[in-house]
Amino acid sequence: MTNVVAIQIENQVATITIQNGKVNAISHQVIEEMNKALDQAQEAKAVVVITGKPGMLSGGYDLNVMRESVSAAMQLVEKGSILSRRLLSFPFPVLVACPGHAVAKGAFLLLSADYRIGVEGNFKIGLNEVAIGLSMHGAGVELARGRLAPVFFNRSVILAEMVSPQDAITMGFLDKVVSESEFFPTVNFIAQTMTKLDMRAHYNTKLKARADLLKRLDVAIENDKGGSL
Repeated sequence: MTNVVAIQIENQVATITIQNGKVNAISHQVIEEMNKALDQAQEAKAVVVITGKPGMLSGGYDLNVMRESVSAAMQLVEKGSILSRRLLSFPFPVLVACPGHAVAKGAFLLLSADYRIGVEGNFKIGLNEVAIGLSMHGAGVELARGRLAPVFFNRSVILAEMVSPQDAITMGFLDKVVSESEFFPTVNFIAQTMTKLDMRAHYNTKLKARADLLKRLDVAIENDKGGSL
């Protein structure tokens, strides 16, 4: 079986790259390999950078699985929600380098990170579940409520509004947008800056700052079991 996630650890930075087809679909295999990569990063005590391919972080969950059955879809969504919860409470800083589109679970990866860098271009970022006939799962609602700017929460979750990288900063999906030529140098610079943090203080503060969100996520993940989309 071909790997769909790659990891490279260098200078205290673990770069995790999703490489699964045209839209970097989030499948069971992607999630399993991401968790293994996170295990390696945690063992190395490294800052994590999650990225995709030029023009695409991820287009969301694997539609073949999502269309298979309600049970299959909910199992994949549950695994994805647990991955987001792990990222939100990871012991070391998590940066998502978004090289283009980030849709549905791709956008949720942005909401699961400590810092998010996008690239300028004609790219779309957002939660399109309602537009494609999926009711938003409870964990997704809580993650969006916890990380998006409140004034944009309804427009994103209930109206499936898709936005440009620049507008994604205002909404809360991204923290910084740079040109294509500045993208990787900026990602590397910020990741290296993060390696200078006191990691114990970082982790303890992260858990305090996100305590309420993590509790709500735990409840929502449990409630989503056996539900429908």
